[in-house]
Amino acid sequence: MHRPRPSLPQRAARLALIGTLAAVPLTSCSPAVDVPAAKDAGNPACAPMMVALPDAIGDSRLRKTNSQATAAWGDPSLVILRCGVNVPGPTTDRCVTVNGIDWVIKEGDPVWTLTTYGREPATEILMDPDKISSATVLADLAAAAGKIPAARNCVGQEDLQNLPPSQ
Repeated sequence: MHRPRPSLPQRAARLALIGTLAAVPLTSCSPAVDVPAAKDAGNPACAPMMVALPDAIGDSRLRKTNSQATAAWGDPSLVILRCGVNVPGPTTDRCVTVNGIDWVIKEGDPVWTLTTYGREPATEILMDPDKISSATVLADLAAAAGKIPAARNCVGQEDLQNLPPSQ
């Protein structure tokens, strides 16, 4: 049996309804967080880490971002992550190891920058320690950050004192 084709106004009305229904789920979600991508965000080594990111850090839920290799937790955002930032070289900045991951810490006021050390590409985290614990952030992100293999580790002053004398 042949069904008559809908008229042009009927087709336009159906398309408008479909567009409205498709937009409903989008309007009920929080808008994407605007996070500028890092210079090397397209590095394929970021992908395994990005898919391993936790759904929450502490009580802050993962949100959508508008750039590749970025993530944000909390509303408003308490933690911002960017993969593909410049790899830190030797530094006198404080370096801590949490669950096998080395992080260089630059304490700002109020935002701290935590960058993986010895991993390429490097990953950067921005956070305010007055709003969320840095220990929680680093512990919750350790498994994902570990998806990028370490090429070297932090060396502290105490490590240098224990090196054998050079010949």
